[in-house]
Amino acid sequence: MKLKYSLILCFLITAFSLQGQTEKEALSKLSFMIGNWKGNSFSFSAKGTKSTEVTEDVAYKMDGSLVVLDVKSPWIELHTIISYSVKDQCYYYHPFSKKGLRDKYKSNFENNVFRVYFSTERRLTFTLTKEGYFHEFGENLKDGKWEKYFEDILKPVQK
Repeated sequence: MKLKYSLILCFLITAFSLQGQTEKEALSKLSFMIGNWKGNSFSFSAKGTKSTEVTEDVAYKMDGSLVVLDVKSPWIELHTIISYSVKDQCYYYHPFSKKGLRDKYKSNFENNVFRVYFSTERRLTFTLTKEGYFHEFGENLKDGKWEKYFEDILKPVQK
């Protein structure tokens, strides 16, 4: 009887350990985002292009179980949490503004690109440029073509 309980306990510990490792492994793929970043944000519309300075601080939290992004500019202030669901086998993007949590959005990581889907016609993309700059942009699908509505190109800064 003790052996049976020991085996069950051992199985449960292993299962939970693997789940945590899988979550951390998935989030470790986003390590290219980690750091303190500063640069220009460009907003595109029919009226033209506007730009402003933006900072973005990205860090692992809770022993690597979450990625947290804090974005600040004269236009926007966001606190975003990225998590990974082992059960759903996908990332979730949870953006918070001063009005609270907007919603959570399914996301994925493929070919060194982290992509968030707000809908089938609106998405965010996070990647690095060839120079190693943090590159984030938002796009809308119009007439079968993705068009940028904003773009941030940020350089690493020391804090």
